Amino acid sequence: MPHIQLLSPRLANQIAAGEVVERPASVVKELVENSLDAGAGRVDVEIEQGGVKLIRIRDDGSGISESDLPLALSRHATSKITSLDDLESVASLGFRGEALASISSVSRLTLTSRTEEQEAASRVEVEGRDMDAHISPAAHPVGTTVEVRDLFFNTPARRKFLRTEKTEFNHIEECVRRQALSRFDAGFTLRHNQRVVQSLRPAETPLDKERRIGSLCGQQFIDNAVVIDAEATGLRLWGWVALPTFSRSQADLQYFFVNGRVIRDRLVAHAVRQAYRDVLYNNRHPAFVLYLELDPATVDVNVHPTKHEVRFRDGRLVHDFIFRTLHKALADVRPDDHFRGAVAQSVVREGGAMPGTGAEATTSAATSWGQPAQPAVPSPSSPGASGYGGYQASQPQQEWRASDQMAFYSSLNTGGGVTNGQSSAAIADLSVASPTPPADSDEEPPLGYAIAQLHGIYILAQGKAGLIVVDMHAAHERITYERMKRALADQDLKSQPLLVPVSLAVSQKEAALVETHGGELQQLGLQIERIGPETLAVRQVPALLRGADTEQLVRDVLSDLIEHGQSDRVEAVTHELLGTMACHGSVRANRQLTIPEMNSLLRDMEATERSGQCNHGRPTWTLVTLSELDKLFLRGR
Repeated sequence: MPHIQLLSPRLANQIAAGEVVERPASVVKELVENSLDAGAGRVDVEIEQGGVKLIRIRDDGSGISESDLPLALSRHATSKITSLDDLESVASLGFRGEALASISSVSRLTLTSRTEEQEAASRVEVEGRDMDAHISPAAHPVGTTVEVRDLFFNTPARRKFLRTEKTEFNHIEECVRRQALSRFDAGFTLRHNQRVVQSLRPAETPLDKERRIGSLCGQQFIDNAVVIDAEATGLRLWGWVALPTFSRSQADLQYFFVNGRVIRDRLVAHAVRQAYRDVLYNNRHPAFVLYLELDPATVDVNVHPTKHEVRFRDGRLVHDFIFRTLHKALADVRPDDHFRGAVAQSVVREGGAMPGTGAEATTSAATSWGQPAQPAVPSPSSPGASGYGGYQASQPQQEWRASDQMAFYSSLNTGGGVTNGQSSAAIADLSVASPTPPADSDEEPPLGYAIAQLHGIYILAQGKAGLIVVDMHAAHERITYERMKRALADQDLKSQPLLVPVSLAVSQKEAALVETHGGELQQLGLQIERIGPETLAVRQVPALLRGADTEQLVRDVLSDLIEHGQSDRVEAVTHELLGTMACHGSVRANRQLTIPEMNSLLRDMEATERSGQCNHGRPTWTLVTLSELDKLFLRGR
């Protein structure tokens, strides 16, 4: 066996570079993070040939003094931490002191910097096998410029793994996008081969922030976004989440930041996915830009070489906070929130201004979403009450509302084909009349008033914004489903003993998990006992799931507990069953409805959570604005 010997400084740095410097985008990430940690208000990124030939990062931060320049390119040299206490509450983006040394070992690196106290700048370079630093005077304003040339010139094996110039630059552009989303107070410029690709000014006001989001993520995202801002137990979550109708075929528009650091975390992904569970169609992915702020001492950012992952001290608390915040925000969205966004987009596309509003009209969609809307009904004095709405002006509002509601549901639930022992009367009991505003209200309801039924499938309604088309089965399915969920929550989850306990062969880890989480499993309606080192006995299951695959259900719950520390599997399966029951108990196609019945359904949609999608994630209604109709008929040209 060869003798043990110390690695040379260059070889040690090249090994470290294998963890930190994967491609040119990795270099950009590390250098931009250093600029932001130095308090830069402006960061300029210049790229040539996808970053292989040149990466130049210039900032106007605090700079590095001449005496510290040799150490700046040394391994394990940093100004950001000095003790273990600092490491346990890291507030900066970088702190290991490896990036510059690793980058300089696989490229030709030059660092030029000047502090405010210095009269002149200094430049430092490293060369040779021992990577000796050479300092020389230079001309430079306050701040720092790092030039990285000929990346991987001395490690040809690494260079062969690089992709095309376009692909590598796309990775760099995505890296700069993430940094620009993480720091609204800094301006960014990105150039590629002397061409400006992105130029962003600092964003201080909410309107400026939304403009930056629209520039980086697309205007459609910000037009279909719900604004989030919630605080609880030392945690704050704010940002933007897209409506379920603005879903993606892949998870390419998901940005999550913890104390300004972009991360990809399984716990966070699970919480977001759970919040979108019954409103997202098939295998679509949600879009979001979210920021979580918490005490740095409660999160460990030193668990991954590139710091893309973190570990929370109380992961369950963070998971529940994210889930409940997003779940409530999506539930509070009502049709009038959609209309404000749709009308604003239509007006902006036409180049006009919203009636009664100023320049802020372009962002009304984002700034107003997430606020619960008050359900509205037609007023006896409103034009729709005695016109296309089909109601008599002399009829008391509460009287027609209650009578139409009960008549509507009684007609829908006769012979509705409800399964699993749910009678039509049971479904009718869930159809509680929605609250109504004062009788003197003259505001038109968000979904307008019904005027016709199309092919026994769609309800056509007229509103101020234009024509609203409603899928009556999908809409009634969501209304019934939400009411069944509320009824189940009020009654609590009941368990049913199994006549013959189900025996499961599991690992010792899973068996020990059952003993540890016995109380939580009991709350889910599951009574599971450990009867051997690797054997479990399931004695009780939720009454609603007595026909489900008990073994698979328990294994899925245990898998969730191992991965996330908790499980919503029982709730998910229960809601899936309720969704099936609601589907069979909802109004079917070709059912002829009267105008009052159609209006009753519209009013219930306005008061129901998540009414924009059915239980399967399909949209329940759509809007065709007046401007879009005018275009079809070439009006105004």
